[in-house]
Amino acid sequence: MVTNVTDKYLKMKIHILGICGTFMGGLAQILVEKGHQVTGSDKQFYPPMSDQLHALGVEMIEGFEESDLPSADLYVIGNALSRGNPSVEYILTQKLEYTSGPKMLGEIIRDKKVIAVSGTHGKTSTSFLLCEIFQAQGIDVGFLVGGVSDSFKNSARLGSSQYFIIEADEYDSAFFDKRSKFIHYHPDTFIINNIEFDHADIFNDISDILKQFHHAIRTVPANGNILFHEGDNDISNLMEMGCWSNTYKLGKDDTIQLVIDEDVINFEDQQFDIHDLPMHGKHNLSNVIMAMYAAFLYGIHPEDSFLALKSSKGVKRRFETVFQNDNKVIIDDFAHHPTAILHTVQAAINHFSSKKILGIIELASNTMSQGHHGEELYESASGLEKVYWLNLSSKRNKEFEYDSIQLLLADLKKDIDNFDVILIMSNKDSKKISEPIIDLIKIK
Repeated sequence: MVTNVTDKYLKMKIHILGICGTFMGGLAQILVEKGHQVTGSDKQFYPPMSDQLHALGVEMIEGFEESDLPSADLYVIGNALSRGNPSVEYILTQKLEYTSGPKMLGEIIRDKKVIAVSGTHGKTSTSFLLCEIFQAQGIDVGFLVGGVSDSFKNSARLGSSQYFIIEADEYDSAFFDKRSKFIHYHPDTFIINNIEFDHADIFNDISDILKQFHHAIRTVPANGNILFHEGDNDISNLMEMGCWSNTYKLGKDDTIQLVIDEDVINFEDQQFDIHDLPMHGKHNLSNVIMAMYAAFLYGIHPEDSFLALKSSKGVKRRFETVFQNDNKVIIDDFAHHPTAILHTVQAAINHFSSKKILGIIELASNTMSQGHHGEELYESASGLEKVYWLNLSSKRNKEFEYDSIQLLLADLKKDIDNFDVILIMSNKDSKKISEPIIDLIKIK
């Protein structure tokens, strides 16, 4: 029954549990595009995903009580739900048809040329860069990306072309399927931006993560492609576990000479000035190179890719200016790991070279809030003159960590006049931090 859901002539009533997450909300948009009747439930609804779902006419039900669960032909259960959830227990008890979101998406895109973008960092940005490149060529590319870009109306669409770009997350698929999501996508091209330890709530160590990546590599066909940057030891260890596809290690020694040399990107006898691009930081330039490289494998010349990316509108919450006046700038960034924090800090220092920068970093991921990164976490922001660390979990790792936004704001009020730039880094709702700071600036 579940294996027939991709039949284009079969229209089903599908209910998604956990619909307001970026992945499940994106899946809902694709299912609506395919003509299915979609409803969804979640513990709460918030923009921008709730706005996108509302515009599509998706009925949204708040809460997971058994009495609120509508009848459906199929239930798609998000990985945020577990045993004990009233809706989950009812579905299991009544032996109703259910599946996971990644499995369902994998079935829908099985006949597409799938480009899967994985890695600890840069998945969302690289995915949207690729989407912009393909779209600039007049290709109605399909995609599902866990973020928001002003270049696209929604965060997902099926598209009419043969191409589909998916942000390939290593997080688990569902309470009944603990494999990583990307196991289900069977990509023709598998991009691995980087690999570091993260998601300590489901992985014990880096070997657990490498095992999941190796499972994904096993699904790439022999005529498929695996792309990665040179110099990543964990990816080198991954490749030694076995690989049966075409491999492209991006760097000066690779056969396709598409590399960054100081302030230019070199390709054969052409040079592209990186200052023409709207993004900041070496990590974002790495994403650009990866996107241009992957597009070249599909016949798009780097010159055309670079031209498309010169007008890139980027991704929300990736070094995004959320407030600016004559005296202050507030930057919002999604940094969620010491390496990401370090890259964002370096980008800020380079971009605001004559400004004094104050950092506010929320330890929002399980891995950061529980102290798994040790001193490396705090050292990652050492380039800033001052940093406020916010930890709203039940565990404080350092005395200087704030366990209350109100306490943080009270101290910030004393410091704010001494700084030109406020750099906020969080992978949760950053508006709870930025909005009261903006109010504080306006009343001063």
